[in-house]
Amino acid sequence: MNDSVYRTRSLGVAATGLPDQYADGKAATVWNIYVGSTQARTKLYRESVCDILRSHGCQHVLDVACGTGVDSIMLLENGFRVSSIDASDKMLKYAQKTRWARRKEDAFDNWVIEEGNWLTLLETEIDFPSEGFDAVVCLGNSFAHLPDFDGTNGQQRLALRNFCDALKPGGILLIDHRNYDAIIDTGIAPPGANIYYNSPYVDNIKTSVLRVDGKPSMVTLDYHLQVPLRLVKKRSHRGHVIAASSGTEDEDEAKVASHFRLSYHPHRLDDFKRLVSESFSESFESDEVLGDFQDFSKVATPAYFVHVVRKKENPDASSEPESKRKMSF
Repeated sequence: MNDSVYRTRSLGVAATGLPDQYADGKAATVWNIYVGSTQARTKLYRESVCDILRSHGCQHVLDVACGTGVDSIMLLENGFRVSSIDASDKMLKYAQKTRWARRKEDAFDNWVIEEGNWLTLLETEIDFPSEGFDAVVCLGNSFAHLPDFDGTNGQQRLALRNFCDALKPGGILLIDHRNYDAIIDTGIAPPGANIYYNSPYVDNIKTSVLRVDGKPSMVTLDYHLQVPLRLVKKRSHRGHVIAASSGTEDEDEAKVASHFRLSYHPHRLDDFKRLVSESFSESFESDEVLGDFQDFSKVATPAYFVHVVRKKENPDASSEPESKRKMSF
């Protein structure tokens, strides 16, 4: 998408037909550097995700926002069986490289990775369990990548219905989004440590709110990193490093500046809760909302809202979505 002021999205369309902000390869190239060490992810994040899944008896998990594999790898290393999809082949290739490098480990040898998107989720070439997955996870503010160009949330509703259909009765959807209430109201992201990512190379993240007819329509984040040249040499190709620094830091270690831009549909909390319950329809049981994986009431201004959405054990079969009734696993 382009507007008259500046380009709000990276160009490119995924093979599956959804707008793919990672198609130019720029963000995909430096994403793992931005995320930081998968082994050193914040204890709160790692333990919270795994504890939530275990408390609901989840073993088989569908990661619908695999990206470079960060969350899937974390889950595999903590004993979960994982199937993963993503609409961006540029991101998935890093997950596939990890699977190949660790193929001698049973969990990684059995790791299923496929390209696919949320709007045609049930047509993805993965083996769905007969009753559905124990859990579907969509983390890292990924769902907000789905645009709402016509203002109806039609694509969001379809995606959420597909997540519901992929779950077994009693299964959970673990999904999050940034605190767009705070971003829209103040124009900046809430300050504080990022519970998701721990890269020491983030220089700045600039926030822009695009309004259409006075209403917030898109939030754009410009990510600026200062990356050691030794890391860039391993990852960059075809000019994805956009500017070289003339100075040196950290005992004369050369660094380069890297920048990429991602745009998001800004979901306000109450609107998103309503969207989830309406999309799950009669299958909806509950939506527990956490602030940065903590008790909502104990976090003044969380950076992220985390939803633990539970599907009913025995939803009325006559009221299940048509896609579910037609689905043959």
